[in-house]
Amino acid sequence: MIEYQFNMAETLATAVVLLLVGKFIKNKVSFFEKFFIPAPVIGGVIFSIITLIARNAGIFEFSFNGALKDLLMIAFFTTIGFLASLKLLKKGGIQVFTFLCIASILVVIQNLVGISLAKLFGLNPLIGIAAGSVPLTGGHGTSGAFGPVLATAGATGAMSVAIASATFGLVAGCMIGGPVAKKLMNKYNLIGHVEEEFLIPEEKSKSVSKETVTEKSLFSAIVYITLSMGIGGFLIPISKKYGVVLPAYIGPMLIAAVIRNVIDTKETKLPLHTISVIGNLSLQLFLAMALMSMKLWELAALAGPLIVILLAQTAVMGLYAYFVTFRVMGKDYDAAVMASGHCGFGMGATPNAMANMESFTAVNGPSPAAFFVLPLVGALFIDFTNASIITVFMNFFGK
Repeated sequence: MIEYQFNMAETLATAVVLLLVGKFIKNKVSFFEKFFIPAPVIGGVIFSIITLIARNAGIFEFSFNGALKDLLMIAFFTTIGFLASLKLLKKGGIQVFTFLCIASILVVIQNLVGISLAKLFGLNPLIGIAAGSVPLTGGHGTSGAFGPVLATAGATGAMSVAIASATFGLVAGCMIGGPVAKKLMNKYNLIGHVEEEFLIPEEKSKSVSKETVTEKSLFSAIVYITLSMGIGGFLIPISKKYGVVLPAYIGPMLIAAVIRNVIDTKETKLPLHTISVIGNLSLQLFLAMALMSMKLWELAALAGPLIVILLAQTAVMGLYAYFVTFRVMGKDYDAAVMASGHCGFGMGATPNAMANMESFTAVNGPSPAAFFVLPLVGALFIDFTNASIITVFMNFFGK
């Protein structure tokens, strides 16, 4: 079997090709367009299926350079920080706390569902946690951290179960987010925002939506983004000294938010449209890289009961977003966008939530409130509450 390690340039080129393939298929297949399935998900999943078949047939196996993927993720979240104008998000604090409560309740439900079904099929209850909030709300990072702990506690194979479940959630969360938001929008006759609503008064004379991307605006945007990424990077080791572990992207995002709010008090204007363009491209390329790197043979190796658990978790996530997230967050357009994002974040990872919301808002209008609230909960708070809840369940159901 041929094994090939793609370098950074080859990894980027592959992601671009898959993104083009995804866009082409999305334009040709009405289902993907109708339900706002992100193009990088389409191309990335197709590639992963091809690599699964080739690996099982003993033809070839690929591995990719992940450095650029991480950089693109940080760049995207940095651009999100520039949307966080306090003038526009006066009620953001209440929304962040409310969404954290909603997300934390889901963590409990995911573990209860996983444990109940695991016991029903005669599996160790801890396997249910390994297919619960550990891989779903937690993602691959939490799976890598808690998998060995669950295995040590008696759940044989918990590590591979958690990683495979996180991989499943990565796809499932992206697949259900758009349909949930679309159904909510149709049922409640919701109307999307226009970009002019989110300009501070002195900016309204020049619509961001009509701003042209020029060499000058592109250079200015890159300067703002890279400086925010660089300065924000110093916050991570500083926080570790005080026992606080932050994701790599939260520092740059917070610095970008500070810059946005300082500039809002000045006569200087940010090239917001250009920043948004860079952010959207970064997200699409990042997601294509993440999905094309999936090892679907880990899903193929799952036992039947575990597949049932994951399908049940997907149904629970969709219903929870539809009936709980949307209603508690206000039953308006922003709430529908958050429901879409919660599907990606509650089943996979925060970038998946961003992809769901970006795909939906690209057609229906922006939602800065959703784009600010959800990543803050995903980056700052949910890991702490998730870890605490997982620990409680482990202590109760462990041997």
